[in-house]
This record gives sequence, C-alpha cells and structure tokens, in this order.
Amino acid sequence: MQLDDTFAALADPTRRRLLAQLEKGAKTLSELAAPLPMSLMAVQKHVQTLEAAGLVETWKEGRSRHVRLRPAGLVPVTEWIAESRARWNAAFDRLAKVLEEDDT
Repeated sequence: MQLDDTFAALADPTRRRLLAQLEKGAKTLSELAAPLPMSLMAVQKHVQTLEAAGLVETWKEGRSRHVRLRPAGLVPVTEWIAESRARWNAAFDRLAKVLEEDDT
C-alpha cells in the first residue's frame, strides 16, 4: 500500500534528513552523503526507499545520480491526516455534546 510505504519511509530519521536537504533543491547522491556519517551506498539505499515511496525521483546525468523531491508523494499522507482529523474532531464534538447534556 502506498500510504504504508510512505509512512515507513518517513519513519527513519536519516531519510527525513535527506528530504530536508532536498527542500533546498536537487542534489547528487554524493552531495546528499557528504554531511552524513555513512557510506554512499547506505545513502543510495535510503534514496531507493524514498523513491519507492514516491517521495523523490532520481535521474542520471553523466556519471552522477541526481535526486529531487517529489511533493506529490505526500498527497496521500496529507489526505489521510485530514480525513483522520475530521473523524477525530467529529468524535470529540459528539463527546463534548454528551458531556454537556450530562452536566444539565
């Protein structure tokens, strides 16, 4: 399921850090790996997870692999959060009404 893949990808702090780096624009894998205490291969695996979740896209230019954000990948997450928020708000509104009636 796409939503599960997205949440699994976002659950890792390293992947969230990579996404934060990409907020400033596309970068090469080497540029993404430079500030991290891990190998280029480890960063590549994290990027592959982000790509499988639809959060980034990659392409090759010459000898470099480039990575950029894919903001549309967060749409399922924001929709799920909005729907959940609406359900919870409705439930709390019903609870508040019951509690008000109980006080009278």
